Amino acid sequence: MNATIFGLAAIALYLTAAAQMSHLARAPSAHPAMQPRTGLLALGALLAHGAALYPMIVTAGGLNLGIFSAASLVAWLVAGIAVVATARRSAASLTVVILPFAAAMLAVSLVFSHRHLVNPQSPGLALHIALSLVAYSLFAIAALQAAYLAFAEHRLKQHTPVLGFLPPLPTMEQLLFQLTSVAFVLLSVGLIIGCLYIEDVSSQHLAHKIFFSLLAWVIFAILLVGRYHWHWRGRRAVKYVIAGFVMLALGFFGSKLVLELILHRA
Repeated sequence: MNATIFGLAAIALYLTAAAQMSHLARAPSAHPAMQPRTGLLALGALLAHGAALYPMIVTAGGLNLGIFSAASLVAWLVAGIAVVATARRSAASLTVVILPFAAAMLAVSLVFSHRHLVNPQSPGLALHIALSLVAYSLFAIAALQAAYLAFAEHRLKQHTPVLGFLPPLPTMEQLLFQLTSVAFVLLSVGLIIGCLYIEDVSSQHLAHKIFFSLLAWVIFAILLVGRYHWHWRGRRAVKYVIAGFVMLALGFFGSKLVLELILHRA
């Protein structure tokens, strides 16, 4: 019952904060990054979301990382990172989409449930899970930024004014590569640590996750090398970021969908 109450409160606060952020994103560049009232609404939403998540995920048998609770957890992390990033006005437009998305994922997790208990038996394994989730969240924000960038470039080539809440192209591109670079480092460390805890790929149902995660790592590595050596940008960068994120999504949520909801395996 408490999870439902906190969840409904978080959804209302997310949507209210998103509505206020939409006005902020259209403000002149000299406008403050976030008004205190909007910041309090967003912080309240994150706290309420966390309070709703806690009993869903932390159980007596271990961490419940079933597909619905995991999606809500990732959405919470994405929203938290986006809210912190609004200290820079270039990220304000991201929250207009991310906060309602977090509200939607929380609503889904309140309605549906599926248990997949994970019991990290060492600090290293817990660190692997934490790094992977944060890296995935950063890549999700980068993918949204890439979509914004592609949309803005398309509008400019059509000689159509870009929507007012989108920052300049160079600013969006800079933020895109900053997000991707940090996420790539976290993903790399997470994969290295995770490799130390692989015992049996088949029995642990890790083959698909490993394949798609490594494929995503290669895609992002190529992108970053291309960026720093050949100054890749624009559509090429967008394609690589979205392709890498899709590979990660297939490896994490795609495999969860098949294993947990279709094959009914842990």
